[in-house]
Amino acid sequence: MPPHPHLIDPTPADSRRFTSPLSGPRERFNLPERQRAAHAERLLGELAEIAPQAEERAEAQRAEGIDAGVGIYLVFDSDPDFELKFESLEFAPSGIELCAVKRSPNNGMQAVVFVPDGRLAFFLKRIEAYRDADTSPAKDGSTRPKNQDLVESVSHIRLAALEALWTDSPELYPEAGQAINWEVWLRRSGKIDHLARLRTYAERFDLTVDDKAIRFIDRVVVLVRGTAEDVARSVDLLGAIAEVRLAKDAADFFTTMNPIEQRAWVEDLAGRLAPPADGAPYVCLLDTGVNSAHPLLTPVVRPEDLHSYKPAWGVDDRHGHGTPMAGLAAYGDLTELLASLGPVPLTHRLESVKIINRNDPHEKELYGAVTQESAYRVEVTPGRSRVFCLSVTAKDGRDRGKPSSWSAAVDSLAFGGEGENRQRLFVLSAGNTEADQRRRYPESNMTDGVHDPAQAWNALTVGGYTEKAVVDGAANPGWNPLAQHGDLAPCSCTSATWKKTRWPIKPDIVLEAGNMAVNDAYQDPDYLDELQLLSTHHRFTLERPLTTFGDTSAAAAIAACMAGALWAKYPDFTPETIRALMVHAAEWTPAMVNRFTDNGVIDSEALLRCFGYGTPDFRRLMSSADDSLTLIAQGVIQPFFEEKKDGKKSVKTREMRLHRLPWPTDILRDLGNAPVIMGVTLSYFVEPSPGDRGWASKYGYQSFGLRFAVKRARETVKAFEDRINRHHRDEDYEALRLGETGQWRFGHASRALVTLGSLHSDAWSGPAVDLAAREYIAVFPTMGWWNKRPQLGAWQKQARYSLVVTIATPGSDVDIYTPVANEIGVPVVVEV
Repeated sequence: MPPHPHLIDPTPADSRRFTSPLSGPRERFNLPERQRAAHAERLLGELAEIAPQAEERAEAQRAEGIDAGVGIYLVFDSDPDFELKFESLEFAPSGIELCAVKRSPNNGMQAVVFVPDGRLAFFLKRIEAYRDADTSPAKDGSTRPKNQDLVESVSHIRLAALEALWTDSPELYPEAGQAINWEVWLRRSGKIDHLARLRTYAERFDLTVDDKAIRFIDRVVVLVRGTAEDVARSVDLLGAIAEVRLAKDAADFFTTMNPIEQRAWVEDLAGRLAPPADGAPYVCLLDTGVNSAHPLLTPVVRPEDLHSYKPAWGVDDRHGHGTPMAGLAAYGDLTELLASLGPVPLTHRLESVKIINRNDPHEKELYGAVTQESAYRVEVTPGRSRVFCLSVTAKDGRDRGKPSSWSAAVDSLAFGGEGENRQRLFVLSAGNTEADQRRRYPESNMTDGVHDPAQAWNALTVGGYTEKAVVDGAANPGWNPLAQHGDLAPCSCTSATWKKTRWPIKPDIVLEAGNMAVNDAYQDPDYLDELQLLSTHHRFTLERPLTTFGDTSAAAAIAACMAGALWAKYPDFTPETIRALMVHAAEWTPAMVNRFTDNGVIDSEALLRCFGYGTPDFRRLMSSADDSLTLIAQGVIQPFFEEKKDGKKSVKTREMRLHRLPWPTDILRDLGNAPVIMGVTLSYFVEPSPGDRGWASKYGYQSFGLRFAVKRARETVKAFEDRINRHHRDEDYEALRLGETGQWRFGHASRALVTLGSLHSDAWSGPAVDLAAREYIAVFPTMGWWNKRPQLGAWQKQARYSLVVTIATPGSDVDIYTPVANEIGVPVVVEV
C-alpha cells in the first residue's frame, strides 16, 4: 500500500457517543459431566482440609510480626482438556486476587488465587449455593445450578506450593538447593507495599533483592536471588508474590565483521556532509557505546549526548557493536553514499547509552529496569523528538509471544510510564537465529521465535530480509548466496510458532540484514563481505574506518535511521504516527509472497509472522506522487465511561471517532470501475498489565483496543454507526465487512489477524466509483482491562491514536492528489 504522508486531517474528528448492546445469548461454558451433590461435597471436603492449614500459616505469619495482608495461596485445577472459569475466582472487595493462570501437564488449567486470612468462606458459600440453589427461570422456563460454570469447571482445590506460581517452562524450574536469579512478580493491591516488605524480610529468608524494580498497574517486578526453598518460605510468610519466572540473560550475539580498507572514501564523504538542522530529532542507541570521534560520526554525535548505564564503564565502544550501529542509524548502508558524488544533508542526530560492557558483564539483571533507567537518563535533556533503538535481546525464545517483564517495560515506556504523559517510539531488533542452526535455513527461522523483548506490543519490531544475493565468484569460488534476492535473511527470527495465538504480529517490518553464503565443501554457511552492510568501525584509528555489519541489529539500525529522517521532515508527527507510516510504507517482495503461496493461495498468517507487513521503501516514504493521496489523522479518544443506572455502576464503551475522507469524489466517479486501492493503518499504544493470569479480557495484557471501519458505498452515516455499534463488542471484526463491494486484503479466513496487537493494517481494492461514496472512516474502542477492572479507575483515561489512509490509482495517469491539495491548501511537492 503506497504511503505518501502529505495530508494531515485539518479538523478534529467527529466524537460520537458509542454504545453497544450485547449481541446474542450468552455462550455456554464447556463443562465436564458432574454429579452435582457429590462434586460439591468433594470440593467442600477439600476446603475443610485446607482450613486448619490456613490457620497455621496465619499464626506463623503473625509470629513473624506480619499482621496486615496475611493469607494463603490456593490452586484451582480443571479436568484435562477443560477450561477453568478463572475470572470468577477473584473478588476484589474481599482482597481475593487471581495471581497466575497456566496450563497443567495434562492439558488442564491451573489457577493460583491469594485468599486473605478469614476469606475461605467466599468459596464455601459459592459451592454451597451451587449444591442447594438454582438460578431464576430463563424465558424458556429452564434453570441451572447457581455458580455452575465456576464450580463445575473446578476439579480440585489445594494449597499452592511455589511451583504453582512458576509461569515459565516447567523444565526451567531449579533443582533443590540451587540458587538462581528469579523474576519475582509482586502483587500490587491495597495499601501494603509488598516490595518494601520483601526487602525488610529478605535477609531472614536468605534472599538478595535487587535495588531496581519495574512497576506496572497491578504488579511490581524485581530480581531476587535465592533457592526455591528460600523463596517458598517468603511466599508462605509474606503473601506478596503473584508469580515467579526465571531471570533473563542478554544475548551475546555481537560479532566483528571483516573490515574494508577505504579511508579515502570516508574523507570524501565527510567533506560532503551538511549538519542536521536545529531542533532535529535524535536516534538514541541502547548498545555498547559509541566512539563518536569517528569522522563520519562527529557531525551527528555531541560529547554531551553520550551516556553510560554504569559511569565507571565510560561511554566509548570497545566491543565493536555500538559504533557500527551508529553509522547505520545515521546514514543507512554506507556503500551507496560512499560511491555518490553530491552533498549529503543529515536529517537527525544520535545519542548513546552504553548498557553492555563485555569487560564488566552484568550480573543477572532485570533488563526491563535497565532499559527504563537508560531511557530516563537521556531524557534529562528535554524537548527532543527521539527514536530509541535497542538490538540487545535475550538468548532464548521461551516466551513465545507472551509478555515478559522486559517487553512490558518497553510497552510501558512507549505508552508513558506510571504518572507520565510522554509517549516514546522504540525500534527493536527481532533477534538472531542460532549461528550453528543456519545450515537448516529457512526451517531454523521458523522455529526460532522472536526474542525477548521484541514481542512488545507498542514497539516497532524489525526482522531481516536481504537483497544482497550476488557473490564475487572470482574472490570466493564455490560459494553461493544462502538466501535468494528479496527473501528472508538467514539470521531473522520469526513468530511462526505463535500461529493461532492472541499475540501480536512480529516482526512488524523487515529491512536489509545481510546474507550468508554456502559452499558444498563446508557444513555451515559463512559471512562474505559482499553480502553484508557497510558501516563505521569502532577501531577507526588503530585499524580502519569501515567495517562490514549485518543481522537484525543492522536492520533495526536502518529502521531507526528511516524513522529519524521521517520525523525530521514531519516534526509534528507523534510516535504512533511514525510507527504507522513505517508499516504503511511496507510491501512484500515477490520472493516473500512466493514462499507462502501454494496453488495460488497465500497463507496470510505465515506470511505476516515471517515478514510482518513487508519492507518499507525509503524513497516512497519520503516523497510524493500524484497518483496517490494520504490522510493522516492524529486523534485522542476516551474508550470508556462509567454509567450509573438503577443504583448500579458499569463501565461501557464511550465514543467512536468519525473522520471524513476528503477524496476527490468527482474524479473517482469519472474513473468508474477503474481499480483503486485504499490502504488503512491504525496505530496506538496500550498500557500493559503483564501478570500471567490467563490473558482473558478481564486480565488481558492490553488496556483497551481500537478498531477501524469504513462506510460502505450504499449505506447512510446512521446505518454505518448502527452497524459498528451492533458488532464491535464481540470483536466480530469480519461482520463489519459483510456485504462489502471490493475486497480487503485480509478477508474472512484471516479475520483474527487484523485484531492482534496495537497496530492494524489492511488494504481494500475495488472500483473507483464505490470508493467515491465511502465518505467516512470510524475509529472505535474494544474491551481491555481498563473497563474490565473498574476498581483500578483506569476507565477514565484517554488514549492517542494515529490513522493513516491512502488511496492510489495504479495504472492510471489521473492526478487525484492535486485537487485535494488545492482545496485544503496543501502544496503539491514534485520531486525528481
